[in-house]
Amino acid sequence: MQLRAPAIVCSTRPHGETAVIARLLTQESGIVAAYVAGGRGRNLRPVVIPGNVVDAEIRARSESQLPYARLELVESRGPWLTEPLPSAAISWVTALTAIALPERHPYPALYDALEALLDAICVAPSARGWALPLLSFEVLLLRELGYGVPVPRPQDEDWVAVLDTFDRLGRELARYPLADRRRDVMAARDLLRERLARI
Repeated sequence: MQLRAPAIVCSTRPHGETAVIARLLTQESGIVAAYVAGGRGRNLRPVVIPGNVVDAEIRARSESQLPYARLELVESRGPWLTEPLPSAAISWVTALTAIALPERHPYPALYDALEALLDAICVAPSARGWALPLLSFEVLLLRELGYGVPVPRPQDEDWVAVLDTFDRLGRELARYPLADRRRDVMAARDLLRERLARI
């Protein structure tokens, strides 16, 4: 496997003393798990933040081998991780993407939607500007995975309906793609829901 492409960092976990295993979403190859040497070091720690866009060079000698990745930062979401609502939203959508999508299956529509959603979270003046795109992303993810869940789109100005739809989609996500792992990742969504309720 040899791949060089823009990628969205969706999750990382420590590996050994200084490395991480990063799950990266690429447009052509979908989610790719890769070993990043020095990922917990001073230079790469700000690069492997979930939500960041990186230029990824991914190589593996065989399809069964864990690939090795070299990453260069293209766009950082770090500044928004100090804000409670954007931070919770970025954590949730990247965690959902990392855990729900199977590896090495392309989902170009999800890649484009996640990139646009992360941009919206970072530029909108409030959560009211990105709450509906976030719900649309969740619906798209369910549909791309084969779960056709009919969900009526709430009106932008009807915040109660937006939160009701958020709750309904949460039940569908916990029931279908996250059924065996809901405790691991749904806590991030619960935190986001708690913060959205304060608006």
